[in-house]
Amino acid sequence: MIAKVLIQSLLGLLVLGLLLFAPAGTLSWPEGWAYLLLFMVCSLAMTLWMLKADPALLAARMQSPLKAEQKPRDRIIVSLLLIFFCAWMAFIALDAERFEWSDGPVWLEVVGAVLVAWSFWGFYTVLRANSFAATTIGVQKERGQSVISSGPYAVIRHPMYAYLFPFAIGTTLMLGSLWGLLGLIPMAIILAARIFGEEAVLADELPGYRNYVSRVRYRLLPGVW
Repeated sequence: MIAKVLIQSLLGLLVLGLLLFAPAGTLSWPEGWAYLLLFMVCSLAMTLWMLKADPALLAARMQSPLKAEQKPRDRIIVSLLLIFFCAWMAFIALDAERFEWSDGPVWLEVVGAVLVAWSFWGFYTVLRANSFAATTIGVQKERGQSVISSGPYAVIRHPMYAYLFPFAIGTTLMLGSLWGLLGLIPMAIILAARIFGEEAVLADELPGYRNYVSRVRYRLLPGVW
């Protein structure tokens, strides 16, 4: 597993670096390097924690959400999400560095870095509460999956998705792209589609989930949705 983790982590960083620096057209982009370093440190810390505290969770999160066992609807949604992410990161690089369509102040970049780091802390609290938080949709019967209603799941039903929004905002601000904030709109639409599909599967296959839904009313933002 360690070898697989290392390979996936290195490939992920390489892809992220290419998505940032190729459209930027230069390696002389301090914000890009700072973001890549922060992302690498936070991701590594979370991976090492899972490797030590919950290897089964790490294995579940290393599975591809595009594997054949996933429903065609979800594979389409995940494909759209991946395409969006690649296009969004490239657009941010074009905006912030190559063409400088928008130019945020330095203090906003600092705020963005804080949001990114805080989002990773949020991801950690979600994974600590839910050992079944895989990247795929389905009930992990072989692991005895049950409904999780503690920690952030006591407040909203999809805290992992909820933390993606401050992460996305922090990413755009830290990299210096204000126009990149427009990406929140398609991201919200795609995530909402995945949430509906995920809840349909869990309601049908996970005992107690319907009762959980009746107790925890909101999906992403308390009082709103």
